[in-house]
Amino acid sequence: MAAQTKIKPAKKCYEHLGGKLGELLLENFADKNWIAKNNPADKHFYITELGEKEFTKLGIDLSKIKSEEI
Repeated sequence: MAAQTKIKPAKKCYEHLGGKLGELLLENFADKNWIAKNNPADKHFYITELGEKEFTKLGIDLSKIKSEEI
């Protein structure tokens, strides 16, 4: 009998990364100040200048994210 492989799923919900991986990434990016909120009660985050630099270093093309009024 073959050994069962355990996986840690990353869920895609609509156009967003969800599940525990999405939650951990969000917390990590906020802790590193790559993303922030204008007000803690706000629902939406924005990408900071530091985040723009760091995401670009990771090879993430931020031009694929459309700007929104927050």
